[in-house]
Amino acid sequence: MADEAPAPQDAPAPQDTPAPQDAPAPKDAPAPHTTAGKIADLARRREEAVHAGSAQAVEKQHKRGKLTARERIDLLLDPGSFTELDELARHRAHGFGIEQTRPYGDGVVTGFGTVDGRPVCVFSQDFTVFGGSLGEVYGEKIVKIMDHAMKTGCPVVGINDGGGARIQEGVVALGLFAEIFYRNVHASGVIPQISLIVGPCAGGAVYSPAITDFTLMVEGTSHMFITGPDVIKTVTGEDVTFEDLGGAHAHGAKSGVAHYQASGEQDCIDFARDLLSYLPSNNMEDAPRLEYGKPADLTLEATDEELDTLIPDSPNQPYDMHEIITRVVDDGEFLEIHAAFAPNIVVGFGRIEGSSVGVVANQPMHFAGTLDIDASEKAARFVRTCDAFNIPILTFVDVPGFLPGVTQEWQGIIRRGAKLIYAYAEATVPKVTVITRKAYGGAYDVMGSKHLGGDMNLAWPTAQIAVMGAQGAVNILYRRELAGADAPDALRAEKITEYEDTLANPYIAAERGYVDAVIRPAETRPAVTRALRTLRTKRQTLPPKKHGNIPL
Repeated sequence: MADEAPAPQDAPAPQDTPAPQDAPAPKDAPAPHTTAGKIADLARRREEAVHAGSAQAVEKQHKRGKLTARERIDLLLDPGSFTELDELARHRAHGFGIEQTRPYGDGVVTGFGTVDGRPVCVFSQDFTVFGGSLGEVYGEKIVKIMDHAMKTGCPVVGINDGGGARIQEGVVALGLFAEIFYRNVHASGVIPQISLIVGPCAGGAVYSPAITDFTLMVEGTSHMFITGPDVIKTVTGEDVTFEDLGGAHAHGAKSGVAHYQASGEQDCIDFARDLLSYLPSNNMEDAPRLEYGKPADLTLEATDEELDTLIPDSPNQPYDMHEIITRVVDDGEFLEIHAAFAPNIVVGFGRIEGSSVGVVANQPMHFAGTLDIDASEKAARFVRTCDAFNIPILTFVDVPGFLPGVTQEWQGIIRRGAKLIYAYAEATVPKVTVITRKAYGGAYDVMGSKHLGGDMNLAWPTAQIAVMGAQGAVNILYRRELAGADAPDALRAEKITEYEDTLANPYIAAERGYVDAVIRPAETRPAVTRALRTLRTKRQTLPPKKHGNIPL
């Protein structure tokens, strides 16, 4: 760990941190053994805990454009709601001079408060104390607040800004990292866990955010990596900057580690608050339902005529799936997750009649909406998150198939694409699917089909549900006739029309009950509303088992 996660070069040295135990009492202080003296002593210790980091270290933090640990908590939680735990905790380590500096709080602020009136547990790493590096007491504080979150059934938000394991404390620090990971795993699917990366997060420290449900990063100041640029250059010869290696864009667009790239810390914290508003406090509760008092929008006859003109006449012409999503969810409000990663599929949260729904949708604007490895894993993770927290899944389908290619095959599209099948088949929450245009081949099955447990499957008249597209099918079915025809283009056009009329439509699927209804696009919001209303009382259980074996 020490080799993987060195403290940042500009981390405050131990001597920059005041030593509270040596601070002299003011000359006019009450006698130390009186009640007044003891109360005054408590006040002094509390004051020292609040200002555990030196003024110089705080100034450096602000110059980097970063907030302090307590300032971040103040932005996250409702005003006046924070209750701090272990404010006076101090490390008990010895060696390398660390025993000479024992600041209160030990570099992390922990406690609980509320967000929009709902209980939330929080820990916020303090970069101004030992560079935010984790030692035994620091780790114990995080473990304690996570245990409290599990016992009380409330979300936990971790604000990460630290230099990894505290080298002076050795294996004890490593052990506490593992204690945190252990609790992350046991809390997974039980309470929402959100990680905010607002500074460095390196080495073993990255694995706690990786296990949590959502990881948010800040452009320019957040960095996550297992090994830093210096180690990489030494070992592999590659020359890379902190930002290119593990910045918000790298993990938001390339690795998919980050679910959101924030423009600043305020934006990051605001997104976290928005995210919490769509999630229940724990897996035994439903997500909070907002009052939605617009009767005109709730009448089942209400239609959106503009949706009737959204699908282009040409099957090869793209359109923006966001146009459909924002017209179906309440007030057009859609909180997209993982927007920069695998943009050929869209996932995020919206509301229908004030209740949370998770949206999964192919995006024809990117790779024609095909499913590749990244899109499959992105969608599978989101479906499982929604299922864990009792959030219905609304799927919009326009998928021509899985992305072909040697690279995709060699990197495991079979195994990794199967994750999406597994996620939909395993999910027991209400599942509503709307096929807008293409639903070809195995990708039709994968995207929330009736055969994988879809509860209510709808299709637009523009839907094309078939083994493959008309042109490809005709080229295979009529290969000999086309090769010997005097006018192959005319014959191909004739056969394509015949194929589309016969197979590439929603009506064969509707005849067999694979689609519950074919609806006008304009009727989508009322139809989805009907479906979700009737599914509110859905009850489904899986066969008893320890756990399944998802194709990881």
